[in-house]
Amino acid sequence: MKTEGNVILITGGGSGIGRGLAEALHRLGNKVIISGRRQGHLEKTLEANPGMDSVELDVTDPESIRRAAEQLIAKYPTLNVLINNAGIMLIDDASALVDDDLVTSTIATNLMGPIRSTGALIDHLKKQESAAVLIVSSVLGFTPMAMTAVYSSTKAALHSYAQSLRFELRHTPVRVLEVIPPWVRTDLLNSSEEPRAMPLDEFLKGTMAALATEANEIMVPHAKFLRDQAGPNEAVFVSSFNEQLEAPQPSAV
Repeated sequence: MKTEGNVILITGGGSGIGRGLAEALHRLGNKVIISGRRQGHLEKTLEANPGMDSVELDVTDPESIRRAAEQLIAKYPTLNVLINNAGIMLIDDASALVDDDLVTSTIATNLMGPIRSTGALIDHLKKQESAAVLIVSSVLGFTPMAMTAVYSSTKAALHSYAQSLRFELRHTPVRVLEVIPPWVRTDLLNSSEEPRAMPLDEFLKGTMAALATEANEIMVPHAKFLRDQAGPNEAVFVSSFNEQLEAPQPSAV
């Protein structure tokens, strides 16, 4: 992917991986526009990065997506990159009655949001000389975490969607890339201090390097092992993976 000279919209750009990507791309001279649920996070990100812009956008609301797309196309006619990053991750229990609000909000944010946002901007992106749609999925779309069954399912669905979208756009100027993060130290599941998670700056460094290549799947080495477990023997690995997550962790010395 061309990593300079773009006009980029990043959903969920006020914190975590979204903010990290926004700032890394902003430093390369791209025009970056961020959106997110928490206005305070957006304002702090803009204050720290002069020249970055934001747009009001609720990815769970089709009308908000339509309105934001019209505003973006009018204000930034050379917009050529969409990064579908917004997402939520909540603990659930697939062996019991899962709260319907959790199911609805997770699917609306993590799956319907990227599909709707892409649909609202895709005709505009096709008119650009060079364009890209980036979909941030997760290694949990390939090796699910049982305690976040709904979240993991949405990420598996995003992987499927990305493949279909890539095929449908194969004769256009629009590339479709799937960013597949491992466990990263962010606010998701309060993982900012989690020693088993990858430091955010390390993840960003590897991801930016991978973005500069011709790869369709953007991964750091930490992610590749879990991504590659899908296949006829995956059930045994998934069980082992989740048993390890449930095991007590040694206390820090």
